Amino acid sequence: MRVILVLGALIALGPLTIDMYLPALPSIVDDLDSSSAAVQLTLTGTLIGLALGQLIIGPLSDIVGRRLPLISGTAVHIAASLLCAIAPNVAVLGLFRGLQGLGAAAAAVVAMAVVRDLFTGRAAATVLSRLMLVMGVAPVLAPSLGGGILLVGSWRWVFGALTILGVALLVLAVFSLRETLPPERRRGRGFMPVVRTYGGLLRDRQFVVLVLVAALAMSALFAYIAGSSFVLQEEFGLNEQQFAIVFALGAIALIGASQFNVLLLGYFTPVRIVISALSGAVVAALVMTVLAVAGIGGMIGFLVPLWFVLGAVGLVMPNAPALALSRHGEAAGTAAALLGAAQFGLGAIIAPVVGALGNDNVAVSVTMVGVSAVALAALIAVTVTSAKNTRASTTSGV
Repeated sequence: MRVILVLGALIALGPLTIDMYLPALPSIVDDLDSSSAAVQLTLTGTLIGLALGQLIIGPLSDIVGRRLPLISGTAVHIAASLLCAIAPNVAVLGLFRGLQGLGAAAAAVVAMAVVRDLFTGRAAATVLSRLMLVMGVAPVLAPSLGGGILLVGSWRWVFGALTILGVALLVLAVFSLRETLPPERRRGRGFMPVVRTYGGLLRDRQFVVLVLVAALAMSALFAYIAGSSFVLQEEFGLNEQQFAIVFALGAIALIGASQFNVLLLGYFTPVRIVISALSGAVVAALVMTVLAVAGIGGMIGFLVPLWFVLGAVGLVMPNAPALALSRHGEAAGTAAALLGAAQFGLGAIIAPVVGALGNDNVAVSVTMVGVSAVALAALIAVTVTSAKNTRASTTSGV
């Protein structure tokens, strides 16, 4: 439990970095004399930083251990948060947000690698579900914290708060997290061993599909994150504090489903849970799209099916990564890096797509339908192929 609490606090740095400034997006547009699409690209910058950072830090953590990359990355996040607070225009803000994401990537990838160092299979899925409960407090609180800060200060104060948070988490990492990768289990130094490891992972078709499923599920969440402040504040007229409350309700749906997943794991396999959850997500997203296009139901017609989609994502997010990481325990850091990079990299693509489609409820709904349907089709395809190969192998053996 202590390990889960520490990892949960550290991995919360990413969601807090992403979500805490969401209520401030419209005010950043006005203050920096920019457009909503341009300001939305600062979110894309953060996600790109998170993706690239994990590709670098993951293999590094397999070589030098978990603690050093974690501590160094958190220090980078602190410096970047300070720079964001004094950014003079939206282009510079986007650049520093990318650096901020790069620093936060250390906590994300190291936490996943530590889970794989200590747990496997259903145990890993259970721990990730518990970890989601701890880290799930972050997206619930982040917009509320941001909204509260905006009551007394400008959007720049939000990044000042993230600086203070980074310092607190750095102290926690230094004094509360032991090294979980002993020297005898570390991988060889050099560029080519890293390339070979990534090559081996990418040749594993099932691993690649599971990573894709996890990334697409995360993209459904990022579609909501990217468009939520504009949909709820500009389209439905909520203020910054009301937006924070509604956003928190969606996060609660996500967290509740992730905890229900622990109970489901006692009766069903992770693969079956993921297929069922994605099927539900497709149906709910289709309902949301129809209501949005027809203009029926208003904000309630948008939020109710949205919460079902977020609940489905809460079931996919612990299981798909656990299944993927269980296939490559010998390179947990690199595997976690590829997983995280895919999740945040695809999220970086999805965020501007929502903006390009109009930043309204139709844009969010259509995007959620697309990513959920592709994830479901990919998982069913690889599951069917795997079953056929197993039957063929058994028949051949007989």
